[in-house]
Amino acid sequence: MNSLARAFAMTDAVWERHTNPWSFWTRLPILPLIALAIWSRGWIGVWCLIPVAGLLIWTWLNPRAFPAPTRTGSWYARAVIGERIWLESKRVPIPQHHAAWAGGLSLAALAGVPPLAWGLLEYDAFAVLLGLCLAILPKLWFLDRMVWLTDDVAPRHPQYAAWLR
Repeated sequence: MNSLARAFAMTDAVWERHTNPWSFWTRLPILPLIALAIWSRGWIGVWCLIPVAGLLIWTWLNPRAFPAPTRTGSWYARAVIGERIWLESKRVPIPQHHAAWAGGLSLAALAGVPPLAWGLLEYDAFAVLLGLCLAILPKLWFLDRMVWLTDDVAPRHPQYAAWLR
């Protein structure tokens, strides 16, 4: 498991709970809400750190907040399972094309950081929106690729197949 998953204390039980689609729908707006909270420093000053802290806490709590779904056939559940498979790829290799796409899309999402940071620093709404789009769209594409990875790899690996129900 990689260091990010360890930092989030992603146990088997937490991964399973994270496959709940509610986890996705309540996690998706976190980055835009953090941007809004930082933007709000112009209105509420240092108090903007309260919603930022709350959102960072929610980012950690989110995978734990919902029960494990009874079925893991949804797009999002398969995306989470694929992400887990990808993170295990040092232990159980995955096809190279999946690894290349996952790595590339993860890097592509970082392209949103400079315009987002600049936009928040300078109160430039266009830069903020550009940064959010450049960060979120590759992440959504990454999740879609993780569904493909799950569909491709899980049926051929007993541990991964057990994650599907």
